[in-house]
Amino acid sequence: MANEEKSFQKSSINWYPGHMEKTKRELVKLNPLVDFVLELIDSRIPYSSKIVGIDKIIKNKPKLLVMTKSDLCDKIETEKWVKFYENKNERVILIDLQDNKDYKKLLSELDKFSEEINKVRAKKGLKPKVLRGLVIGIPNVGKSTLINKLANRKVAGVGNIPGFTKSLTWLKAGNTLLLDSPGMLWPKLDSEEVALNLASMSAIKIEVLPVHDVAVHILEKLAKYYPEKLKRYGLDQLTGDYEYNYAQIAKRIGAISKQGEIDYNKVSTFIINDLKLGNMKGITFDRCE
Repeated sequence: MANEEKSFQKSSINWYPGHMEKTKRELVKLNPLVDFVLELIDSRIPYSSKIVGIDKIIKNKPKLLVMTKSDLCDKIETEKWVKFYENKNERVILIDLQDNKDYKKLLSELDKFSEEINKVRAKKGLKPKVLRGLVIGIPNVGKSTLINKLANRKVAGVGNIPGFTKSLTWLKAGNTLLLDSPGMLWPKLDSEEVALNLASMSAIKIEVLPVHDVAVHILEKLAKYYPEKLKRYGLDQLTGDYEYNYAQIAKRIGAISKQGEIDYNKVSTFIINDLKLGNMKGITFDRCE
């Protein structure tokens, strides 16, 4: 690690997968068929996970901002983001993807959409209709898990690999139809902070950014906001000597060879997987000033 240079490019990252651009075009075409939108964001990164330019895709459709993975976030910090978005006239709901009670709350919100939209239709002399909703969000935000629960059966593929869902499918959920869409990101990630936050939560494929940069970013966030969590890695605090930091973590997780060499990739992957697998709870990396 001492001989490895930070390889993160300060300029924007150009990496847009082809299926994301194709999905964006298809969703724009399908917009006239959509009555409302469920925009999913990760409650651990409520700013970084919000799709840039989403308004150009959904136009003026009614929208519910669904903040997922509430069981993993820092509730105090994330609640600040809930209020932040509500102050921008967003309808917001914070949910735990593993809690059935939260799904009932979400279904209740969908019923409100149905009631409101059909009231408008009635005033125009139109009959009530089954509403169609678009589910959209970044990769690994929990779209497939959410739809499976709402539909009360396994209807969408679930995976924690960015880009796992790659097709558009209408699914029956209660009194509505939901359109499951592949995870979306934007063509250029101009902010290093946002890019590293996305990579930390496995929204960006691990090959896009240097694995050590992502792991160090996670350690620095923990040291800044949740220093007590460093004890999991055998650290009382984070020092400026990353050779030392990695050596301590390597000792804790058994990533040192018989010859005393540190397996840096194993250490970095272990740190990243802690977030990917939900082992690290009570954290929110974005701060609402």
